[in-house]
Amino acid sequence: MHILVTGGAGFIGSNLVDALLARGDTVRVLDDLSTGHAENLPAGTDLVVGSVADPDAVSAAMAGVEAVFHEGARGSVARSVADPLTTDTMNTHGTLTVLHCAQRAGVRRVIYASSSSVYGGATAPPTPETAPLVPRSPYAVSKLAGEVYCRVFAELHGLETVSLRYFNVFGPRQRPDSQYAAVIPLFIDALRAGRAVEVHGDGLQSRDFTYVSDVVAGNLAALAAPAEAVSGKVFNLAPGTTQSLLGLLGHLETIIGVTAERNHVDPRAGDVRLSQADNRLMAEAMGFHCEVPFEEGLRRTVEWFAAR
Repeated sequence: MHILVTGGAGFIGSNLVDALLARGDTVRVLDDLSTGHAENLPAGTDLVVGSVADPDAVSAAMAGVEAVFHEGARGSVARSVADPLTTDTMNTHGTLTVLHCAQRAGVRRVIYASSSSVYGGATAPPTPETAPLVPRSPYAVSKLAGEVYCRVFAELHGLETVSLRYFNVFGPRQRPDSQYAAVIPLFIDALRAGRAVEVHGDGLQSRDFTYVSDVVAGNLAALAAPAEAVSGKVFNLAPGTTQSLLGLLGHLETIIGVTAERNHVDPRAGDVRLSQADNRLMAEAMGFHCEVPFEEGLRRTVEWFAAR
């Protein structure tokens, strides 16, 4: 199959590219390399350097493509609070551009990377897809807008779309070298360097951490599923478990063999207190379940950092 991966030089996208190439697909990557890195891709990868918000770049990348994995986005809740206009351009306008160009190019299916942030937190987890959506950051708003556009394009144009709500993805190639880096690479980097670990708030906020190979497998399941079961719909993609930040830190200390000083700082604006997925809908529609246990995923991630 001829497949386009937007954001394919990034953390999740490049892991997905590897899996697609391994099963024999022809893969093209569209990435502006603002946060992705060309070295994440195998030599000779068909890389188009451009923005998902640029119709000309997207149209060129879409030629001859049967399916699109739309991973390209401006990530981070904190970054969206600081710079909401760029987040909206890249995420909302970028997703609309991808859908519009896909429809015009005759693409069969677009699989969209959404986010658990659209829920805005939950008072009675685990959270099903039918829960009220109360996004609390510009990032979350942009991801929800993308979901709505996916549904509309499925209904108006017959473009098959599947929206997957990711829950705190982690694993190899997730980088710590950004002020907006995710918590697991930041914790690992600090522990390995012998620095104090910065914990936002009391550290008891919890997340449904998902290892990246499970996210890749979930995307492939969404590609293979029959249209009548998935098109125009939204699915949680997560193990359905929960871990506090302090619990996460304790696991990493055991794996790495160090004990870190905790430096508690103010909570991040727009962060949610509790996040846990009800993952039954994806299991029913696609027969998909996450398989990598949390601690095993952490061990693999630490090993990747040690081997860099």
